[in-house]
Amino acid sequence: MRALRRTFGAIALAALLLCGGFLLFAMLRGRPQDMPWTPLDLGEPVGTFTGRKLAGLTHDFARCQALLRRAGVQFDVLPEVEDGHCGYGDGVRLAIGGSRRIGFLPDVPAVSCPMAAALAVWEWQVVQPAARKHLGRQVYAFEHYGSYACRHIAGAGETGWSEHSTADALDIAGFRLDDATRITIKRDWNGGGEKAAFLREVRDGACRLFATVLSPDYNAAHQDHLHLDQAERGEWGWRSCR
Repeated sequence: MRALRRTFGAIALAALLLCGGFLLFAMLRGRPQDMPWTPLDLGEPVGTFTGRKLAGLTHDFARCQALLRRAGVQFDVLPEVEDGHCGYGDGVRLAIGGSRRIGFLPDVPAVSCPMAAALAVWEWQVVQPAARKHLGRQVYAFEHYGSYACRHIAGAGETGWSEHSTADALDIAGFRLDDATRITIKRDWNGGGEKAAFLREVRDGACRLFATVLSPDYNAAHQDHLHLDQAERGEWGWRSCR
């Protein structure tokens, strides 16, 4: 028993030292989003706790709206939707204008405010830099298959409700560049070259911002899109990236 207590004590000390070392490293690096207690700022570089803070906006619609406005994002607040087990009370539709603009095709979807905030950061700090790096262009718009849909998770029976049922998910089908070039998940994911490299980089970057990211590497059901969602579990670091 004494040896067991010593083992547990050693493990606890190691964990404490590891956490202390991480916090010291984060402080020396000077990146606010690496710290769990600093306020979220959509304009800051993506840090260790950015994804958790974005998921935490689910509980504070007013703060989420304030963050979008502060970042220069224009949007319309949508009426509450109640549809049995489905619906949302924090829906927004991103609008054209302001210092920031996110394009969507074929239309601008209704998404939850935490999704809108994560999409904004994803575009500014992941998608556009990856497009310049791999393609030498800017992304003009996201092509998508929609957000809100009152449905269950595929294969989960009648108990598992999809994040789409609360507008906390969006399926990205591809990207339209500023020279009208289309890059799609279905055609270009396994095509090799810079287009495939771009798609994998934006997938990997999304994993730091969304609670769930599912790609063609996950299963055949996602062969033509990236599923992005902001499930509440993401606030506690429970993420899925495939």
